[in-house]
Amino acid sequence: MTETVTRWRKSSRSSNHTACVEVGRIGDGAAVRDTKDRSLGYFTTTSAQWQTFLDAVKTDRFS
Repeated sequence: MTETVTRWRKSSRSSNHTACVEVGRIGDGAAVRDTKDRSLGYFTTTSAQWQTFLDAVKTDRFS
C-alpha cells in the first residue's frame, strides 16, 4: 500500500533558483522531491531521520 504525500511545499530558500526541492508529509516522516522534475518521484525519511538532517543543516555541518 502506498501512502499519500500531503502538504507539499517548496523550500523558502529556493526562491527563483533552479536547484529547488519540495518537502511533503508522509505518515510519520517526510517526502522530498525535485521541484523542476516531479515525475522523477520522491524519497521518504522517517521522522527521526528528517530531524537529524534538519539539525545538521541548522548547525552548518555541510559546509
